[in-house]
Amino acid sequence: MKKFLEYVAEDILNKYGTDLSKIAVVFPNKRASMFLNEQLAIKAGRPLWSPAYITISDFFRQHSSLLIGDSIKLICEIHKSFIECTNIDESLDHFYGWGQLLLADFDDIDKNMADASNVFKNIKDLHELDDISYLTDEQKEILHKFFSNFTTDNKSELKKRFLQLWCHFEDIYNNYKERLRKQNIAYEGMLYRDVAQQTINYKYDKYLFVGFNMVQKVEQEIFSNLQKEHKAGFYWDFDSFYMTPKTNEAGHYISKYLKMFPNELDLSDKEIYDNFSSHKNIVYANASTENIQARYVSDWLKEHDRYKYGKNTAIVLCDESLLPTIIHCIPKEVDCVNITSGYPLFQTPVSSFVLQLLDLKLKGFSSNKDRYQLSYVIQVLSHPYAQYISDKCSELLAELKEKNIYYPTLQILNKDEYTRRLFELQNDNNALMQWLMDILKRVAININNDDRDPLFQESIFRMYTLCNRLSELVCSGDLDVDSITLQKLIVQLINSTSIPFHGEPAEGIQVMGILETRNLDFDHILILSCNEGNMPKGITDSSFIPYSIRKAYELTTVDNKVAIYAYYFYNLIQRASDVTIVYNNSTEDGHTGEMSRFMLQLLTDGNFNIKRISLKADQQLIYSKPKVIVKDEAIACALDAMNFISPTSINRYMRCPLQFYYYNIAKIKELDDTYEMDNRMFGNIFHDAAEILYRKYLNGENRIIKKETINNILKNHSLIERIVDEAFYNIYFKQEYNGKDNKIFYNGLQLINREVIIRYLKRLIEIDLSLAPFTIVGIENDVYDNVTFIANGCERKICIGGRIDRMDKIVDTESNTEKIRIVDYKTGSSKLKDAKSLEDIFMRPLNTEIHADYYLQIMLYSLIVRTNKKYNNSNLPVSPALLFIQHSSEEGYNPIISIDKKKINDISEFIPDFMDNIKAILSEIFDKSTPFTHTTEKKTCINCPYARLCGY
Repeated sequence: MKKFLEYVAEDILNKYGTDLSKIAVVFPNKRASMFLNEQLAIKAGRPLWSPAYITISDFFRQHSSLLIGDSIKLICEIHKSFIECTNIDESLDHFYGWGQLLLADFDDIDKNMADASNVFKNIKDLHELDDISYLTDEQKEILHKFFSNFTTDNKSELKKRFLQLWCHFEDIYNNYKERLRKQNIAYEGMLYRDVAQQTINYKYDKYLFVGFNMVQKVEQEIFSNLQKEHKAGFYWDFDSFYMTPKTNEAGHYISKYLKMFPNELDLSDKEIYDNFSSHKNIVYANASTENIQARYVSDWLKEHDRYKYGKNTAIVLCDESLLPTIIHCIPKEVDCVNITSGYPLFQTPVSSFVLQLLDLKLKGFSSNKDRYQLSYVIQVLSHPYAQYISDKCSELLAELKEKNIYYPTLQILNKDEYTRRLFELQNDNNALMQWLMDILKRVAININNDDRDPLFQESIFRMYTLCNRLSELVCSGDLDVDSITLQKLIVQLINSTSIPFHGEPAEGIQVMGILETRNLDFDHILILSCNEGNMPKGITDSSFIPYSIRKAYELTTVDNKVAIYAYYFYNLIQRASDVTIVYNNSTEDGHTGEMSRFMLQLLTDGNFNIKRISLKADQQLIYSKPKVIVKDEAIACALDAMNFISPTSINRYMRCPLQFYYYNIAKIKELDDTYEMDNRMFGNIFHDAAEILYRKYLNGENRIIKKETINNILKNHSLIERIVDEAFYNIYFKQEYNGKDNKIFYNGLQLINREVIIRYLKRLIEIDLSLAPFTIVGIENDVYDNVTFIANGCERKICIGGRIDRMDKIVDTESNTEKIRIVDYKTGSSKLKDAKSLEDIFMRPLNTEIHADYYLQIMLYSLIVRTNKKYNNSNLPVSPALLFIQHSSEEGYNPIISIDKKKINDISEFIPDFMDNIKAILSEIFDKSTPFTHTTEKKTCINCPYARLCGY
């Protein structure tokens, strides 16, 4: 295949020789210049003076004394003109979106050299259309049709407001241009129009315009002026296949321009302009996800050894957000890749870091409390870049998590000069931007020392440049917005910024967006995400100027945009022999599932044998098999070293032997990275509050609790609140409570939980009031005993026990005798079901429906107390009790547990059978021939922290 730029190079050399120093070649974009320069060198076969290569944008800028203004600066200035012309004191925050729309309209008016006074004519009713003699009949008809809706008979409030705003558009337009001119800046359309209307002293003898399609009127003016001076030449790239505008919009513009600006190449040469008639292998592929498309890149390049064709092979992205995934899908066989699309800044770590920093300052500081909120502080300190700010960041993070300091003060956060700078307060946008730049500078310095990753370095540089640009606008007073709008602008800029890749453009596989393909030809092309909405892209008509008026005054409309993208599509594939076009056929996640209209057009308009394929995820279901851990020598040694086991560990083994292995033998602890309130934390705080209550305030003479004492506590609501606050300090905030000196800052969730715990504690006191008088034997006491069992054919002894919530002595109402209760507090909402027998408690896997683990634990504690004189020297009966606070208000509620609906008034009747079951489990745990296996109860795996380890 001979490329378009080869024909151009040959023609230039034939007409102008090898001294091209007085010639400028003008392209729509920069990329094609390198390829043309290469072709000129090849075709010349000897040294030559290269021409100057410029883009059409460069041409206009070179011939103007004005500079293109910063996009944000331009919006700030248009806002000032808006206020001056309308006397509407609209804040820049609210105006910003309007300003972007208005600027786009002004730009379009100037690039199409429309008369702004006519476009923005103040039309209050239809009679004002009388003097429109300058319009064609067709334009008059379009305007009449539009403004017929604005007669006095049909004037809604919306139309009235629109017309009021319309009245000022011309004033804003003129005021704005004058304002910019005084500052020697301009928007692009304004600069282009100025150049097109002035007399230019051209630098070069000849300007060759190569590969243009849609030419704005300002550009047409330049073309015409140069043409009159015999200084212009035009090279048009097209194919006869789409040059009938009535059937294919791709040739809409070039077919018009060929008469005005004749082609330098021979229009009748079929080698150049009839490539669609040659054979093409075209494949349409559908895929259900973007990732499947990206993964297909590797297979496509290796298929038929396409990767070996280097720069003659192109991967074109209709959706450039695919780029990061595509990069990782390039096969290792590819030696060289040239990527023209930039890497999105918003997908780099520095982007998330900056956004988290802004959230910290704008949302994370509570001015009424003069403190930060922990969640925002944690976000920043957990970010990988925090290590580059200060070595103390990880230490500070650990401290905040350990103590659950939910509202840390500036003093707490001040570990060194860098953490002080990180968390210090800024009182305006100028200080905020300077602070942000200081943090980025600090990170950049340390990244350069520790991490030579060029992407990280370049992303930091781009972000710093972006912030510096905003800082200058804020400092000058041009960008006068509130901090929330400033944050939105930063997000908008980050999303629109990309990091360019550096490399040799004329070498290797070409990866590019659709706009970069102009003037370039490839043998092998893979087009990805060629969906309606991506191709053509962004064809919405957002504007203050309605479609009818835009069309009447020949401004840019949706129709123009479709024609432009049609040309891009057909021009890209016209000389290729091997074309694969992939589209997403899924209708999920906002996708339409439609192939591009141009793909459908190619199916119907040409005689192409298009192959259709479907891409599938090359994945197979892997059925995991649960692990079996055989008790090897290391595990046997660990078991032999165990001299203590708790009821919780026994329950864990019964729930899942593998879980027991991971926790008790392998010592893999569950990661506790939450600093929010959860059920476990809630229960711990309640237990501590109950302990404080009984140790400090209900610890009567000889530990006897009387009704009078309890009534006094119930009346003192503030005391109950202080008890709960102290428990929060001890358990949640992990700090020492000093009474009135401790001011606690609770967040919303903590306040709710605090109120619930206060209510639960009050309910516990009310329950005890009905029991009084009674004796507290122990609060949060440890009880232990030794158990002897057979393991591996030998007698083995182990200590078993744990901590009980409460042990009290009450008078049994039925027998009128004293007994001991072992009480376990339960704060959950579940209701306890009666066990029918001991078999229910020791069922494998653990019977979760009746909470068999609760039964086992409280019965084991009760049994230890019953049989050990250290805890029960009077040999009193012992009853196990599970006190569910939420259900304790039910009539006749009795927390003593039941077996087969019979309350256990004395655990002694269950001792032999219960201990036989316990010994059997212990024998199994320590038996070296019994492996640790996975539970058969899948429900257990749902919340198991080791689920991913065992692979079940």
